[in-house]
Amino acid sequence: MHALYITHPQVRIDPAVPVPQWGLSERGAERSREAGRLPWALALRHIVCSAETKAIETARILAETSGAEIEIVEEMHENDRSSTGFLTPPEFEKAADWFFAHPQESFRGWERAIDAQARIVNAVRAILDRHDTQRPIAFVGHGGVGTLLKCHIEGRRISRSEDQPPGGGNLFRFSIADFSLAAASPACDWTAMETWQG
Repeated sequence: MHALYITHPQVRIDPAVPVPQWGLSERGAERSREAGRLPWALALRHIVCSAETKAIETARILAETSGAEIEIVEEMHENDRSSTGFLTPPEFEKAADWFFAHPQESFRGWERAIDAQARIVNAVRAILDRHDTQRPIAFVGHGGVGTLLKCHIEGRRISRSEDQPPGGGNLFRFSIADFSLAAASPACDWTAMETWQG
């Protein structure tokens, strides 16, 4: 059996609102609805998401048609960037490059990449350890920790070269049995959720 890791799609950026409280944009919600009508989404029985608004909204939209159970797990949140507050997109991209290039160091007080990776890996493993492998499951979260999880699953060093394509709303498939991407059948690297056919 396999699992999916799905990143939330486009959000409404509002510098006046804390990032964890940002919701999906109209485009992000529409992409989620498109994905929710596909066979792989209709087969889902359990969706686990972080407690951030954009992840919860994505999970709820995906579950609308399938009726999948939604579980919120705080430990699945994005890497903690609260020390810097809002960064403009160009500033954020530079900071993210630094974050992935220096995994054992903190960017201006951010959670270190190695710590965020350990947290997301442990959270996913804990859920899978108690999961009924006959029930299709998806994890809905964020691009940064999703990339860190993928690096771990593939046995690769932390690198932004493993990051998802721009825009979010991408997924990859991995094996529950041995926690590997290659063993998933068929294997699936980052793919836009509304185009993947499962």
